[in-house]
Amino acid sequence: MGDARHELLRRIVDEVAANGLADRSLRELAAAVGTSHRMVLYHFGSRDGLVAAIVGEVEAEQRRLMLVDVAPGHSDDPADVVRDVWRRVSAPEVRPLVQLFFEAVAYSARNGGAELTAPWIDDAATVAGELGTAVDPAVTRLGIAVVRGLMIDVLTTGDTGPATESLERFLQLWGRDLRP
Repeated sequence: MGDARHELLRRIVDEVAANGLADRSLRELAAAVGTSHRMVLYHFGSRDGLVAAIVGEVEAEQRRLMLVDVAPGHSDDPADVVRDVWRRVSAPEVRPLVQLFFEAVAYSARNGGAELTAPWIDDAATVAGELGTAVDPAVTRLGIAVVRGLMIDVLTTGDTGPATESLERFLQLWGRDLRP
């Protein structure tokens, strides 16, 4: 069942990344991905369950982007990891997923919310351990908020330039004032 659920979730994520989630019914979403609303209900329980799964899947994919660069030979500067993550999450081909993330977060917030920052803090601690550095969860939370805020700027303007400049300024401040 897990593989069928995940395959269906991937198809739904691709669909809503391309065409939005908004107030589309489960029937509409199911039809768009070639299944029945009963199968969507079977795997996700409700619209809220489906949205939670979408948010989890999109978040997990974005966190995987951070972990990709922690490999032998990669820079041991945490700022370089942040730059690499930024480069990936701000890429034009990823923007539909980022837009979907914010759309799903707004829906989730109206319907009970979800913890979206703790997994990033945990993954940042893993990356820091691989790099042999310490991590301050409060500073990590601040960095996550900065990147998310800059992504809103990119989504609304379509321009990564000013947001990337702001990220670089944040990294300068972080390097000077925010490291543990």
